[in-house]
Amino acid sequence: MPLLTSLLILIVAARLLGQIFQRFGQPSIVGEMLAGALLGPSALNLIHANAALASISEFAVFLVVLSAGLEMNFKDVFNALFSRGIVIAILGFVLPFAAGAGVGAAFHLDVMRTVFLGLCVSITALPVTVRILQNFNLLNSEIARYSVATAIFNDVAALLVLGVILNLPEQPSLRAIAVSVFGTGWKLVALGALILGFNWQLEQLPKRGIHIEKISEKVVEIVGGEALFGILALFVLVFGSISEALGFHFVIGSFFGALLIDRKFFLASRYQDLDLTLRSITEGFLGPVFFAYLGLEFDIDALRPLGFVLVVLGVSVVSKMLAGWLGGLIIQLPQAEALGIGIILNGRGVMELVIASIAYERGFINQGLFSTLVLMGVVTTMITPLLFRRWILPKMEK
Repeated sequence: MPLLTSLLILIVAARLLGQIFQRFGQPSIVGEMLAGALLGPSALNLIHANAALASISEFAVFLVVLSAGLEMNFKDVFNALFSRGIVIAILGFVLPFAAGAGVGAAFHLDVMRTVFLGLCVSITALPVTVRILQNFNLLNSEIARYSVATAIFNDVAALLVLGVILNLPEQPSLRAIAVSVFGTGWKLVALGALILGFNWQLEQLPKRGIHIEKISEKVVEIVGGEALFGILALFVLVFGSISEALGFHFVIGSFFGALLIDRKFFLASRYQDLDLTLRSITEGFLGPVFFAYLGLEFDIDALRPLGFVLVVLGVSVVSKMLAGWLGGLIIQLPQAEALGIGIILNGRGVMELVIASIAYERGFINQGLFSTLVLMGVVTTMITPLLFRRWILPKMEK
């Protein structure tokens, strides 16, 4: 099927099912993912995941992350990650990783497959977390700050482990492992230094009498108001490209690049226009493509054996919920908010699929485990908003 025809069918089906789910009080992303699963090889077999659709999906992820970064505050996320929230972040990675690795050991998987199972269980995808929170209008809540901070920590930690594994020789020694850890670690330090250094420079500008909103308005006068979105996207793309060049996923750098751009840098009317343009593109067009593409990745025929699949699903859901709930209670959050964070952390989506696909392409895992991990990513992402709406929202609205 031609790319444009595939894209047309995917968008129409995703938007239609998304709206139907919304009418019944459910988040639209559940319908969008279901649309992909129905159109893909598991049901109607009309559309298959391919390189062209993957590229469009990646651009959609970029815009979803860009939109979220503009809505959130750098200091709030930073404080959540490096204050009390670090407890949730560490538990949110370590406990699920241990649970996933435990399943691998119980089913006698080799060391590499066990490690990758643990990694994929420990992931919380930042774009999925952001979109779910946007669906519930909670991006500026305490749950959002801790959930986003944990998602960032989990993704970076998983990518660090992945970077270490990919840099190992075929016959790894202790020295080779140490060199790989050091090489991946300095890249993380470099990315962190760039982000914090740039933020510090932005904070110093007003103290020197430089008002950024006047600069941005002058740029708009020169190149035109319609170019504002393009300039913003280019700025964030720089951070995404640097992140990818250092061996991390572009999502990490893109999110922080967008997070650095405070709305106070624009006149109010300009920011509203920019926000409207961005929402129209992401929520109305490319966002549904991204979630429908996740559904396309699912292949029901490759799921074997059933017992292993069910155990992986159960452990994945319970370990994340337990980690978020325990972490929330330790830092003295209310029961509902602590459990809400645990539920939100289950949205694995694109990041888990990225790690699973790399492991499959490099021969670290087989087709059966890959399909199980894809199913786990799709199912946990689909049930996250459903569980949150059913168990948490009513308590928050009281």
